[in-house]
Amino acid sequence: MTKEECFYLGKIVAKFSFKGEVLIKLDTDEPETYTEMESVFVEYNDNLVPFFIERSYLHKSTLLRVKFEDIDSEEDAEDMIGAELYLPLNLLPKLPEDKFYFHEIIGFDVHDTEHGNIGKIVSINDSTAQALFEIEKDGKQILIPMNDEFIEKVDKNNRLLKVNTPEGLIDLYLG
Repeated sequence: MTKEECFYLGKIVAKFSFKGEVLIKLDTDEPETYTEMESVFVEYNDNLVPFFIERSYLHKSTLLRVKFEDIDSEEDAEDMIGAELYLPLNLLPKLPEDKFYFHEIIGFDVHDTEHGNIGKIVSINDSTAQALFEIEKDGKQILIPMNDEFIEKVDKNNRLLKVNTPEGLIDLYLG
């Protein structure tokens, strides 16, 4: 299993008990979705290693408290702190047609109501206060805030994102 075949689930942030339990900060709005997992992939030395779960439950509503098989001491748990966790893409919950996961829309054509086809989505920049669509057209980069007010339609079948951007935004890049 490679990272490209998986999605980022979260990170081990702390050990919890002397029995090897750990706390995982999940990267999700619905942590309860992941309380019944049988296993996860843990990144070790750039490899994804499967770990089986003995038990897990929510801890203070936002963290997942997990006891992995064969992790039986504080020392074993200590070695796992900071490790990132992944699950196969096919385990992502299905979203309604008008919603999307970031990885799903890479390569989509973007059509603006005023400018027509403004390029393809090459990536999503979520390191800023507001996530941005990074679009490329004829070697130029266009950045559009990922704002529900700008998104008119997500057409997954035709790999198309229709947007209605504020006046002048696209002109800043193509003008």
